[in-house]
Amino acid sequence: MTAATIDKAPLVAPRAPSAFSTFWALLARDLRVLRRELGGFVVRLIMQPLLFVFVFAYVLPKISGAPVTAATGFTFSTILVPGLIAVSINFQGVQSVALPLVRDFSYSKEIEDRVLAPVAVWVIGLQKIVSGALQAFIASIIVLPIVTAVHAPGQAPHLEPNWPLFVFVVLASGLLASSLGLLLGTIIDPNKLNLLFSVVLLPLTFLGCVYYPWAALSAIPWLQALVCINPLVYISEGLRWALTPQTGHMPAWAVLTALIGGTAVVTFLSLRTFTRRVVT
Repeated sequence: MTAATIDKAPLVAPRAPSAFSTFWALLARDLRVLRRELGGFVVRLIMQPLLFVFVFAYVLPKISGAPVTAATGFTFSTILVPGLIAVSINFQGVQSVALPLVRDFSYSKEIEDRVLAPVAVWVIGLQKIVSGALQAFIASIIVLPIVTAVHAPGQAPHLEPNWPLFVFVVLASGLLASSLGLLLGTIIDPNKLNLLFSVVLLPLTFLGCVYYPWAALSAIPWLQALVCINPLVYISEGLRWALTPQTGHMPAWAVLTALIGGTAVVTFLSLRTFTRRVVT
C-alpha cells in the first residue's frame, strides 16, 4: 500500500465504550479499592456484632451461672444472630455509599471525574448502589459465622436456615441499604456529617428489631406501629424469616413488600437527587 493510498483511507473513529462496560469498570475500581483496604474493612465490620455476642451470649451466662433467654423462650443468641447480620448489612450499605459521596461532593471533588464517564449520570449513581450492595453482601458472609460461633456452653443459637431465602433477603437488603446511603449522601450537608450517625443510624439500630423480634413489641402497640417506618425492621425480620423462623417474624408479605417495593422507591428517589446534585 502506497503513501497516497494510506492518505486516502477513511478514518475510523474508535468505538465508544458501552454503558455496561463503563458500569463494570467503575464497579471493578471500587472492588479493587475494597481489596486494598480489606483489613480495615473487616475489623470495622466485625467489632460491633462481636462485642454484642461476646457480652450477651458469653459473658452474661458465665457470670450469672444461668442461661440468658429472650422473652420468647429461646436463647438470646438465637434472637441476636439475624439482628446483628441485619445491622451489619444496613451499616455497611449506608456507610459505603454515603460517606464517600459526601467526601466527593465536598473537598475531594472526585465525583467530577466520575461524571466524565461516557454514561448517563444516573448510571454512575446506580453503580454506587450496586457497589454498596456487594459490600453489604460480603459483610453478611463475614458476620454470620462470627455471631453463630461466639457463645457460652449451652447458649448456641438454634438456626433453621433457608439458604435461598437468606441469599435473596441479603441481596435485597443490601440494595435497600445502599440506595438509602445514596439518598442520604446527596442530601446531607458535609458540615453536618456527624448527624448521619447520631440522628439517623443510631435510632435506626435501636428501633430496628435488632435485639428483639417485631412480634415482641405487641406489648407496646404504638411503638410496634411506629417502627414500621424503619427499613432496618424489615431487614431484621426478613433474616429471622430466613434463619430463625421458629422465633416468629413479621408477615412474609410485609417483608417482601418493603424489601422489593421500598428498594424500588428509594432507588428512584436517590438516583433523582443524585442526578440533580451532580448537574447543579
